[in-house]
Formats: sequence, C-alpha cells, structure tokens
Amino acid sequence: MKTPLKYMALLAYLIFLAFPLLWLLSTSFKTQREMANLHPRWIPHHPTLSNFTDAFSTQDLTGSALRSLVVALSVAVITVVLALPAAYALARHRSMLNRVAIGWVLVSQVFPVMLIVIPLFMILRKLDLVNTLPGLILVHVTFTLPFALWMLQGYVRGVPRELEEAAAVDGAGRVRTLVRVIAPLLTPGVIATLLFAFISSWNEFFFALVILKDPGKATLPLTLVKFTGAEQAARLGPLAAASVLATIPSLVFFAVIQRRLRSGLTAGAVKG
Repeated sequence: MKTPLKYMALLAYLIFLAFPLLWLLSTSFKTQREMANLHPRWIPHHPTLSNFTDAFSTQDLTGSALRSLVVALSVAVITVVLALPAAYALARHRSMLNRVAIGWVLVSQVFPVMLIVIPLFMILRKLDLVNTLPGLILVHVTFTLPFALWMLQGYVRGVPRELEEAAAVDGAGRVRTLVRVIAPLLTPGVIATLLFAFISSWNEFFFALVILKDPGKATLPLTLVKFTGAEQAARLGPLAAASVLATIPSLVFFAVIQRRLRSGLTAGAVKG
C-alpha cells in the first residue's frame, strides 16, 4: 500500500513542478480571444503560431538569445576553471585560514545584492566595462564562483589521497596530478557546477539591467521585459511564446547531461 502512495505523491509533485511550463506552452498557442476567456482551457481551441511570429518580428530574440548563450557558456567555463584548483587547495590543505575562507564563501551568499550594486557599478566604470558583455560575464562569475567553490571542494574531499600519493611516486607534480588524476574523477561534480553556473547566468536579470544600457547588447531576460508595455499591460501571447523559446536551451542542456548530473549530485551528497 505504501508504494502506490509514494508514486501518487511523486506524480502530484511532478505535476506541480510542470504546471507553470505546461500552462506557458498552452498560452503560447492561444489566440488573444482565448486568453481573454473567463474560463481558460488547457488545450487551445484554435492553436496558432502568430504569437511566435509576432515575438520574432517585434523583438530581436535571436540576437539576444545568442548574447545570453555566449555569456552563460563563458560564465560556466570560467567558473569551473577557477573553482577547480581553488577547491582542490581548500579540500587538501586543512588550516584555520581555509576554514575561514569556506565560512566567508558561505556568508557572502547571504549579502543583499542592493548593498553592492553601486560599488560594483563604479568599479566596472573605472575598468571601462559598463555596457559590455565582458563586464556582465565578470559580474556573473563573481557571484557564481563562491557556491561553485563550496560545491566542488566537497567532491575533492571524496577522492582518496592514495591516488595522489601514487601519482607523486610516479613523478607527477601538483598540476599534473590535478589535471590527469583528480579532474577526471570529478566529472560529475564539474558537470553539476557547469549546469549551475549556466542556468544562473542564463536567467540573471538584475545585473544585466544595471550594466547593459545599449538595447543592441541586451540579453534574453532584458528582451522579454520589452513585451510589457508602458502601462504595464503585458502582451501575453508573444511573451509566452518568447518565454517558451527562452527555456529551450536550459532544457536541452539539462537533458544532455541529466544522467551525469544525477550521479554527481548523489556523489556530492555522500562525499560532502
């Protein structure tokens, strides 16, 4: 009796998670008349692609999506490249300084963004990085790196030290050991970190709004806001269609690496 109840609870939870995406998908194919209906239906009575054509014709969705993709992929790669050696150092060299560093990493995650946005903007202005994609990448890396560092150091602790000792006996140095021995064993954790950094950057809105002033450099979240008029009257059809398209890269990225991600998260929970 317990097993059917578990499956029913799991099914209910999956429906709860999928409801916003399914409703968004349904809305993207509805006509304006159907969206104004007082009794909305799950399945559109007269499906239409006009919302998608309208979204592409009124806003630069392709260009903004490509810019978001460049930023998100750059942030994911840079975050892992920086976090991996730092996580190795924190996990392998135990000291009071390392404990303080890990504590500071966790504390930094609770700082309100509004406290640092003005100093951050002034720093970027001095570096001539305001209104540039490299400036946005730098900010995203800064905010994804602490959690990625904390997550990866848990995976490093799970790698037996005997492997490093064997590599040292064979004449491998620290860098070679990290690249040839440790890094391949951390593949699940690296993939989980890549996914976290990619999705965080892909969905980020606030810093993009502050840093990017040129409409021609807007990322996808900034472009989606343009479907809301000056009177805050949203064009629901094109907005839903554009939002559906905006979720595709994250879903594809997750679908490609879901098996390794699942094993990575499980391993991290055990090793941490």
